[in-house]
This record gives sequence, C-alpha cells and structure tokens, in this order.
Amino acid sequence: MSKVKYAIIGFGGIAENRIAKEGFACDKSRFEPLKDAVLVGATDVNPARKSAVEALGLKWYDSADMIFADPEIQAVFIATNNLTHAAIAKKALNAGKHCIIEKPISTTVEDAIELSKLARSKKLSLTVDHMMTENAFNIKARELVANGTLGVVNDSCFHMEFCYGADPAEAATWRCSSWEEMGGPIGDVASHAMYMAEFIFGCKIKSLACVYYPKTMIIKVEDGAYIKYTMENGMTGSVKVGFNEPRGGFGGTLSNLGYEIYGSSAVLRGYATLFQLSGHKDEPIKIRLELDRFKSQEDVRPEKIQNIYQAVIIKHAASVLGRVPLEGCDAVHNLKLIAAAHESARSGGKIIEVK
Repeated sequence: MSKVKYAIIGFGGIAENRIAKEGFACDKSRFEPLKDAVLVGATDVNPARKSAVEALGLKWYDSADMIFADPEIQAVFIATNNLTHAAIAKKALNAGKHCIIEKPISTTVEDAIELSKLARSKKLSLTVDHMMTENAFNIKARELVANGTLGVVNDSCFHMEFCYGADPAEAATWRCSSWEEMGGPIGDVASHAMYMAEFIFGCKIKSLACVYYPKTMIIKVEDGAYIKYTMENGMTGSVKVGFNEPRGGFGGTLSNLGYEIYGSSAVLRGYATLFQLSGHKDEPIKIRLELDRFKSQEDVRPEKIQNIYQAVIIKHAASVLGRVPLEGCDAVHNLKLIAAAHESARSGGKIIEVK
C-alpha cells in the first residue's frame, strides 16, 4: 500500500505550525517527507484559513463533509474545538476514516467510550495526540527510572504553570471561559501531566485527590489545581497546574514546564520537557534533563531527537498499514482522570477511584 493520505479538520495555529508544518513535514526547509503518511488537504470553519492551507500546497475543502466524501482520504486529524471532537470523530469513523484527534478525545467519558467502541467495531485506527510521550528526553527519563539510575523512586511532581487569562482577550477564549469545552488548567494541561506520569513510570493512576487554587483571576474556569495521585503499584506523586503563574516571562515559563522525579540515589529534573517542543536546535528554548546525584549534577541527552508530532502520525499510519488498529483506550482513561480531578475538587478534595 502507498502512503496513508490524511486531511486536517480544523486549521488553527497549532494545526498549521505543529501538525502540518512539523508533523506532516510540510515545512520542507526543516523536514524530509514522511515515509508512510502524507497530508493532502484541510478545512476550517473560518474560510479565511484557506490561504494558509493553500500556501502549504494543500487542497482546501469547504467542509468536513467534503473530506468524508473524498475516497482519496483515508484518515483525518481532528484539531477543532474540544466540544466538536466527538461529533466529528463519529462522522469520520462512520465514513470509514481512521482518526487522530487532538486531546481530549471528547468532553465526556461516555462519548469517549462510544468512540473507542465504534472504532473497534469498524476496525479503524483511533488515537489521540498525546505527543509528549514521543519526546526523546521523556523517553530517556522513562529509561532512567526503569533501569534504577535514580535508585528507589518514591515521589514525583509534574507541573505546567504559566500566565494565561489575565488579558481580556485570553479570558474570553475557551480555555478560560468554558467548563463545557474542558477548559481550565485541569482539562488543558493536567491531562498532559497525568499521562506523562503514567508514561514515565509505566503504570496507571488508580486514584487521585484534587483541590482548586484560591480564586485570584477573573476567568470562569479554575485558576489552577493541585492533584495528588496514587498509581496501581502504590507509588504516589503530584501534579501542579495553573493559569495564574507569571514565571518571569516566556523563557521562565517554558523551562518551568517539566517534572522532578525523586529517587534514593538521584533526582531527575526535566526543563521544558512538558510542552510542544521536540529538542530541535532551532527551537526557542533548550530542553534539558538534569540528573542530580546530590554531590554532582550532569545533563543527560538522548542519542537521537525525533519530532513529537511526526512520531504520533508515524505510529498511527503504521497501525493503518499494518492493519493493527489503535483503539484510543489511553485517551478514554485520560478523560476519566480529568473528570475525577474535577469531581474531587468539587467535593472538597475527596479521593476518587479511577476505573
């Protein structure tokens, strides 16, 4: 079979600059074409985005329905607003299209389960863009934990804190104004932090407790949250997320997006490891892993860098070509964690079991 042919539904800034230019290697000055996947076209509810699509040499579709009706398109990458993910994915699957969906898979657990079952019944590949697991630095962190470099690990903290929503224009966006859109720091970034904790430790979160930060911002959603989780193996850790943390500015904000993993022999610290960066030399900030052995510290670097968006697409295309469909089970679990965090916070920090 030739390359899997994709179309993007929803062509905002991330879709253009991350998914298209990086993920599908449309920026030919930086990337070689993908071996098994190619982006054919895109659509957006804003017709003004047509020029951005065509500037990349892609076909503009007037609607998602036109993509579903095109027999040339085998798979779609859904990058619309969160509330529409489930409805569009359901249409795509019923049209016989394989799907990659921007996180979250949907805004309700019920819809997420329905999508996973539908994909399975139709033998179509369904996955969500949990791209941070493909970061070479995070893969290295997982290896260091697994091989005992840190000794016995008994604690960790994953954090994504920044300033967003203080400006009225930002406050009006879905991230700050809509609980229904899965906005707020929990839905927007704690979701990343929790799947990354599970990835690095190779274990699922089985329960959690959460409290919201004190309300200091004029936004409709929570300002931030502290989450304490317990994994299936008994290990505990924490997640800290917030929209009310200036962190000095752009550089401090990006370098703060990371984690600390505490072992008996060493502490592993990640800087800018929880973001949209891959570690390319032309990126605005350097990703770092620091291994602190208490009396000495060293920078740890992976042997090879891969683009995180490309890696997600490559794995999805391989599942299509190999006829071993992905079922989106990790995305369903992640949505259950988000729902559990809000349930806990709204009940005074009660421990919630996640099944």
